[in-house]
Amino acid sequence: MKTEFVKLIDTTLCTACRGCQVACKQWNEMPGLRTKQWGSYQNPPDLQWNTWTLIRFQEYAPNEGDFKWLFRKDGCMHCTDAACVKVCPSGALYHTEYGTVGIHHDKCIGCKYCISACPFDVPRYDRATDKVYKCDLCYTRLQGDQQPACVKSCPTGALTIGPKDAMIKKAYARAKELGGDANVYGDKFVGGTHVIYVLGEKAEVYEGLPKNPSVPVTTVLWKDILKPLSLLAAGGVVAGSFLHYIIHGPKLPDEDQGQDTKGGE
Repeated sequence: MKTEFVKLIDTTLCTACRGCQVACKQWNEMPGLRTKQWGSYQNPPDLQWNTWTLIRFQEYAPNEGDFKWLFRKDGCMHCTDAACVKVCPSGALYHTEYGTVGIHHDKCIGCKYCISACPFDVPRYDRATDKVYKCDLCYTRLQGDQQPACVKSCPTGALTIGPKDAMIKKAYARAKELGGDANVYGDKFVGGTHVIYVLGEKAEVYEGLPKNPSVPVTTVLWKDILKPLSLLAAGGVVAGSFLHYIIHGPKLPDEDQGQDTKGGE
């Protein structure tokens, strides 16, 4: 396996220029769609099948008279224990050699299981193509030893990428430098995410960011317990049938059914 990469998002350095949002759309050749004004600078209102990176705008007033903007780049967190990969029946979602979660759109069957399973509410469905879409952390760029388009476009250094251990160390050093409620988010959940945040406020302050994300219990129950047991049971049936064949031979039609033949013969 190649070096695991982690993208670090320092929300305290983000100015909401949305350069990453535009760069992501351009690199992945995603079309723009008309949106409506809904009372926020944030546009579009949410992640979409054609918008894999979104800068979220949040007004935050911790105390009366205080006000600040909270900006957060939203997108796939590339979980190590990825619920989307667990539930995908076609193999469309998979772990790459960098530890990230890639997607084969040609294999996607539009079942949408990944959408309901994702604890971060990331994958989006396009009815026109019957496919699901999400960020793949610019997998082809990583293969070419290039930074993801979002990281490349960031003018403030809010986005960086590098080897996992180095990025986690950098994140904790930055949180310590900031002090107060600053904290690191992502490395302690779902086996560790390959996108981590340095947050200036407590995680529960940020809208749309789950406090304790985890793989749904139903997914764990089916994928890790019931499915393996069903496979073992099926294997036992096959093995038992084969053993019976070896011991007793093939079952032949019973020539004498134990019934009297007609006509007294």
